[in-house]
Amino acid sequence: MRSVAIVVLLTLLPAVAPAQRPRRRAVRSRPIAVYTRDGQPNVQAQAAVVVDLASGTELFQKNPDEVRPIASISKLMAAMVVVEHKLDLDATTTISAVDRDTAQGGARSRLPVGMQFTHRDLLHAALIASDNRAVPALGRAVGLNPPALTAEMNKKALALGLKRTSFGDPTGLDDRNRSTPREVAKLLQAALQIPLISEITRKAHYVASPVGKPRWRIEYTNTDQIARGSRHTVLGGKTGYTDLAGYCLAIAARLAGTREVAMVFLGAHGKLTRFGDFSRVAQWISEKARTSSNSN
Repeated sequence: MRSVAIVVLLTLLPAVAPAQRPRRRAVRSRPIAVYTRDGQPNVQAQAAVVVDLASGTELFQKNPDEVRPIASISKLMAAMVVVEHKLDLDATTTISAVDRDTAQGGARSRLPVGMQFTHRDLLHAALIASDNRAVPALGRAVGLNPPALTAEMNKKALALGLKRTSFGDPTGLDDRNRSTPREVAKLLQAALQIPLISEITRKAHYVASPVGKPRWRIEYTNTDQIARGSRHTVLGGKTGYTDLAGYCLAIAARLAGTREVAMVFLGAHGKLTRFGDFSRVAQWISEKARTSSNSN
């Protein structure tokens, strides 16, 4: 009888509604204005420079001589070094444990240890998708281990007159890889003088396959959003990111209806902010050109 009474008592108790959590208000991101109050492009990156490629004139500067980490923009210098060491694009190299260890701490690689790739595929992997294992593998292909490749990169920087640019490793994962917006713009222009680097870095997509495994397709998408689709013509460039460097972009482009420029943005806080900076500067340049044309 006691158990029955308990059951009856429980059924008579009023149901207690679960506590309701207060609704969270959706946080809307505020759009970033194209211009500052003084009519300049509203660049959000910590440091930047924009250079007219025809005249060499600087069109915009923001902390242009500030030395900052440049992350994977470093791969432009690594690519220059290996290409100038007569890299055979059709030869092959096997991804090794050294390549894996050199890339430790970076984004996940899609190049498995023990797999063999052509140097053409590795160069695309490094420059389009910023695959860190590809860089030391390319160095070994021309007889340079990671320390030797880094030394050659520093030597090349001095030869280009980049006195405030230095490298601690070939991939850009080392935060000792540093430069300024002005010097990165010079590095970018030097790299794009090599047609192979210019051709690769402006591609939107590329498919690589391990040697002997044609059905194993590794589809790479360019980390540069502008290269993947824009009304502007990308001439080449490179993105970069580490926690300390922030989001970085070095890009050369022929702006719609105006001119060819090189833009460098270092230390942006958001992944898309560097591309927004590019668009704001491009709009500023285009509108200035339109205003000048109408006044004439």
